[in-house]
Order: sequence, then C-alpha cells, then structure tokens
Amino acid sequence: MKDKHLIALDLDGTLLKDDKSISKKTKDVLNKVQEEGHVVMISTGRPYRASEMYYKELNLQSPIVNFNGAFVHHPLDHNWGVYHQPLPLNTVSDIIDISNKYSIQNIIAEVMDHIYLHYHDAKLIDIFKLGNPNITSGDLRKFLKHDPTSLLIHSDEQNVKQINDYLSETRAEVIEHRSWGAPFPVIEIVKHGINKAVGVKKVADYYGIPKSRVIAFGDEDNDLEMLDYAGYGVAMGNGIDLAKNVAKDVTLTNEEDGVAVYLEDLLLKKS
Repeated sequence: MKDKHLIALDLDGTLLKDDKSISKKTKDVLNKVQEEGHVVMISTGRPYRASEMYYKELNLQSPIVNFNGAFVHHPLDHNWGVYHQPLPLNTVSDIIDISNKYSIQNIIAEVMDHIYLHYHDAKLIDIFKLGNPNITSGDLRKFLKHDPTSLLIHSDEQNVKQINDYLSETRAEVIEHRSWGAPFPVIEIVKHGINKAVGVKKVADYYGIPKSRVIAFGDEDNDLEMLDYAGYGVAMGNGIDLAKNVAKDVTLTNEEDGVAVYLEDLLLKKS
C-alpha cells in the first residue's frame, strides 16, 4: 500500500455510541481499513482494563494509549515496551491540601489497576469497578504508597471551575489537568507534559508514519493536543466547541457513525 495511515480513536463520545457500543457500520469500516493496511489504535483517558474489550472487539493489532498518554503499551507484543509516566507521590499530598480548600466530594488515585478512594463511596466504586481492579478506601496520604498514574478530583460544577483555575495559576509547571462532563464533574490530573498526542506520536514513530498521515478523532478537551498534532484532526459533531476549533475538520456525531463516514470518504472511496 502506498500511503499507510494511523487512525487514533478516542472512545467515549467518539468511537462509542451513547450506550457505549460500537455500531456495526463503524466496525465494518474499521475492519476494512485495517485489511487495506492502515493501522487503527485506541487513544483514551480510560485505563486499559476499561478499554480492553473494545480493543479485542475490533481485533486491533496495535499499541494503545491509556490514561490520556500516561500509559502506552502493546497488548499483543510485550517486547514493544511499556511507557508509564505517573505523578510524583508528593504531588498527591499537595493536591489533597489544595482540594481541602474547596467542597470536594472525593479524590481518586489510580495506580495502574489499583484504585484508591479518599472517601468510601459505593456509587463511585460501582463506576470504577469495570475490569475488576483492586479498590482501597481511606486517607490517600496513609494508604497510597506508589506514584499514581492519574488523580481524579470529584466535586460539583462550580468548584471544578474554581479548582481548575487555581491549578492553572499555581501548578501549571507540575501537572496537566482536564475536566470531565457527564455523568459527574471531575478534574483529571496527570504528570506535566503528558497528553494523548505524546502517546499517539510514539506509536506513529514506531510505524514510521508521519503526522501528515495520522487521522485522530475526538470530542472533549483531553483530545485537543491529539487533534492539533494529527494531520487529520477530526472533531465529532457532538464535540465541544474548543475541540471543533482546534480540529482541521468536523464529522458527524458519535450516534451518526461519524468515524465510519469520515474514514469511508477519506480512505475507502479513494481505494
């Protein structure tokens, strides 16, 4: 094949429909582009345990980006390497002290497949139990002994904005932080300099694919760097305005098979 492309897919709100399924049309198109020699990969904020089922469903053969770039590995090739960039443990205590100034509901630390909740919360445990991680509840300053892959602050919408603003003003050189929307307001924190684009570039370099032939799909603010990096940075029709502004193109929504329609037009009709 003359021009191999790397196709990087965000999961929630992008590849996945609102019911967290992959449509038959999208699956068929992704199978076809793989048959034609293009590389399809997942690039998500989720941990691997919560994205493995989609990796297998699509029969992917590529590395995967998890935790927004803080963890990159190849599930089928242990010789490929594991790239793990956790937060320094002392940053966690710092973040807890900051959070105590606001009305936080919880702080969640993830060390790969071990989850630590600052406060016990059955509802949160139910949300995070996908993939059967080990879950510990209690003061993070006491129970957390290893550098976490990511840190989540769960608060109400008003305080999320205040905390985000404070972190931007005081911790910009130490951490990266992004907000989640539904089903609950969350700030996700990873090590400074880490984002999805870092992980996708690592995979693109491995395959020798220039960024001009990287096609990335996303919908939220944790996709911005990836959309900006890719030669074809494509925002979903249901994406936030900021993602659409950064992207080079906009496709249909996740409910309208936006990923499949775009790839069909760009890669399959040409072939």
